[in-house]
Amino acid sequence: MSVQSEAALESGLIATLRSMNYEYVHIDEETNMKANFKKQLEIHNKKQLAEFGRTGFTDAEFEKILIHLEGGTRFEKAKKLRDLYPLDTEDGKRVWVEFLNRTHWCQNEFQVSNQITIEGRKKCRYDVTILINGLPLVQIELKRRGVELKQAYNQIQRYHKTSFHGLFDYIQLLVISNGVNTRYFANNPNSGYKFTFNWTDAANTPFNELDKFATFFFDKCTLGKLISKYIVLHEGDKCLMVLRPYQYYAVEKILDRVENSNDNGYIWHTTGAGKTLTSFKAAQLVSELPDVDKVMFVVDRHDLDTQTQSEYEAFEPGAVDGTDDTSELVKRLSGTSKIIITTIQKLNTAVTKTWYSNKIDAIRNSRIVMIFDECHRSHFGDSHKNIEKFFHNTQMFGFTGTPIFVENAVDNHTTKEIFGNCLHQYLIKDAIADENVLGFLVEYYKGNEEVNKGNEDRMHEIAKFILNNFNKSTFDGEFDALFAVQSVPMLIRYYKIFKELKPDIRIGAVFTYAANTSQDDELTGMNNGFVSDSVGEADDLQEIMDDYNNMYGTSFSQENFRAYYDDINLRMKKKRSDMKSLDLCLVVGMFLTGFDSKKLNTLYVDKNMEYHGLLQAFSRTNRVLNEKKRFGKIVCFRDLKNNVDASIRLFSNSNNTEGIVRPSFEEVKNEYVELTTNFTDKYPNPSSIDALQSENDKKDFILAFRDIIKKHAEIQIYEDYNEDAADLGLTEQQFMDFRSKYLDIYEGFTSDDPKPPTDNPDSPNDDTEDLSLKDIDFCLELLHSDIVNVAYILELIADLNPYSEDYEAKRGEIIDTMIKDAELRGKAKLIDGFIKKNVDDDRDNFMNNKQKADGTTDLEERLNNYITEERSKAITCVATEEDLNVDILNHYLSEYDYLQKEQPEIIQEALKEKHLGLSKRRKTMERILGKLRSIIKTFSWD
Repeated sequence: MSVQSEAALESGLIATLRSMNYEYVHIDEETNMKANFKKQLEIHNKKQLAEFGRTGFTDAEFEKILIHLEGGTRFEKAKKLRDLYPLDTEDGKRVWVEFLNRTHWCQNEFQVSNQITIEGRKKCRYDVTILINGLPLVQIELKRRGVELKQAYNQIQRYHKTSFHGLFDYIQLLVISNGVNTRYFANNPNSGYKFTFNWTDAANTPFNELDKFATFFFDKCTLGKLISKYIVLHEGDKCLMVLRPYQYYAVEKILDRVENSNDNGYIWHTTGAGKTLTSFKAAQLVSELPDVDKVMFVVDRHDLDTQTQSEYEAFEPGAVDGTDDTSELVKRLSGTSKIIITTIQKLNTAVTKTWYSNKIDAIRNSRIVMIFDECHRSHFGDSHKNIEKFFHNTQMFGFTGTPIFVENAVDNHTTKEIFGNCLHQYLIKDAIADENVLGFLVEYYKGNEEVNKGNEDRMHEIAKFILNNFNKSTFDGEFDALFAVQSVPMLIRYYKIFKELKPDIRIGAVFTYAANTSQDDELTGMNNGFVSDSVGEADDLQEIMDDYNNMYGTSFSQENFRAYYDDINLRMKKKRSDMKSLDLCLVVGMFLTGFDSKKLNTLYVDKNMEYHGLLQAFSRTNRVLNEKKRFGKIVCFRDLKNNVDASIRLFSNSNNTEGIVRPSFEEVKNEYVELTTNFTDKYPNPSSIDALQSENDKKDFILAFRDIIKKHAEIQIYEDYNEDAADLGLTEQQFMDFRSKYLDIYEGFTSDDPKPPTDNPDSPNDDTEDLSLKDIDFCLELLHSDIVNVAYILELIADLNPYSEDYEAKRGEIIDTMIKDAELRGKAKLIDGFIKKNVDDDRDNFMNNKQKADGTTDLEERLNNYITEERSKAITCVATEEDLNVDILNHYLSEYDYLQKEQPEIIQEALKEKHLGLSKRRKTMERILGKLRSIIKTFSWD
């Protein structure tokens, strides 16, 4: 039986949309797309036009609209879509043109088209396009059943590079489907496949099949609402963010309750599921309701106050007003501020201290909606009661990933008792199944089991273990780690032990301390002064900060502790290339809740934890990033297994922890051995891969070895894993050799002049059952290390001694290191040439100039000069081979460097002068572009 083709999927989707009252419109290319846009825009703005006795725009007026829409980045265009445009008409009037009705989102004009052709470096025909008021706002890319869904995602990324432009820059949402799996995501180039989402109902039942997805997601009112209300323009990153279905349903539940009752409620969304974005959108939309006077977002710690303020500002600058102190809070409450962020402590002071409460007495009866962050903490005491007592017309909603139930209640109070019923839940088991957060690998240290947890020998043993295993856990420092300990004194002792061990990694610590602890010691009462001038924890903290200052060139002290905390926060997140990261941070309570970093993957625990505190801490490690980060790793130095199991059962609302906690090493090892055994039965040695002739045989090898790559990435992070073990089915050397063959096939498939993958769903190969190499995701991210970069390679070159006996071996290791990395293997020849010129052929000069007087080397400068020279030679070679002016090629490459996007029209214009036939011109253009892409790939190295 044949596999359903893309064409059949496309026809079925269009039929579904037409049955949902979408108008079908046939659009060949950009020209008649603009004509359709003009017509639809006139229909949408007919009321505004009618006020001036008009039914349409003149050509000159419409040209003004097109010019207005053309300027700016994709992010700026998303703003234009949502704004009114003041059009000055030819007869001297001003018409406010609306591109999207965001208030009455059902009242937009919905159309569907397919196979719209856009001319880029080749003609691209987009599968299905949804137009709203004539603008293409949703693009749907289809693949036939059986093709990996990621290939549809990859094709959209190609469109970003080669053809999306003009009105297609207004796309807000992208949808990909192979019939049985369907996902959506916001229009951000290269956002990552991990950030595509399935659509579900309110109970988190997914609609994966295209027909079900279309029925619910493309409902005109649902789609209109999503685009109008549930896409956030993130000012910090200048990108679009779309809410996931559970976020959408949670906000809708809060809006419904505010509009239709005075009852409170809480949202139970697991930690790491995007609570900040959900709460921001809830606060924003509630504040727009006509009978709501103010919205307050209340947190329970100062660091979360400033952090949430910063995150809200990134979503929409000026959307919320912060409160540095209680006076500022009172000023905001009595003023015109609509959304206010504050702490529960400041709010409690404002309502209990007469000096402040008198100033806000006038708003006691105002309609105020309060949204409480992390409502499993700080809402069970007098502060919460005081707030409820003061405000007479308030409605309260809580957000938490770990509610307080009877089982984990400290004082017999529960979240339901304080906030009422749960309005929506999205549990950790749901989030892991949806790949919105990661599961946990929990391992228990099998070393010294001293009853006395503060035993010095035990602590030394643990510190050495962490240092010896740090690179394994964090992929050679690509990720970072937290070490949670029981108390501040224990943290200080651990820190000093680490310092004694002279670690190669950067270690810091952060904690709070009591300002006036007892200073009694052995000499107290003897009238002989103190044993030491140290005031204890305060001095220890300053010593830790001094070490930190020496490590990073900073100048923090206890007087600016907040800035120190913020600096650690930034370094742990590894977001800024100009900041050296912090590899390991010792903490007691800080960073174990609220801290959100995709680059944190490991938590070491020498601390008693249970229930919500345990899951909150573990969840610091489980943010989704890429294929390499497959789970959060937890290493426990105490027997917490019963506590872990109890916590997982409680907060997953299930007795089954499978899928949340990773299987044991033995289980994963058995799976790995089964894969490698079956593999080597078919491919006994790497040379057997050379005998593979057909694409189908190569495809079978790629699929089989890809499974091993994935399992290898998983198993190697277990503490019990030993790459030299003899019972794994493949030695590490064999794995590397097969990996080289794997990459060779990939390089051959993506060589300079490949047969381009078709973007035409009606191509002859469309209905074949067999998948080709172009349908396969090679998972190259698992074969690339962020640590192997230009700085790392330069360090290896700087360590070379061309007169030493092991020079050739070390030189070979550098090239091998690059060849083994999926991203850098194409640059190995370049580095080999650099070493030959600057080391092999210039030994004395290399040794004499290894270091400058200031301790630096000039290797980086010499490499940059070498790359520039070789790049220029490569460009000149292409110009000669293709009989093109070298300035044209340099112009093309400089435009690419600036825009990070191909501009094929530059080459197209140059080829027109050669008067080649249409077929020959296309082949020549594809050949030249292939060579230019090769230059970009080889010589672009940040």
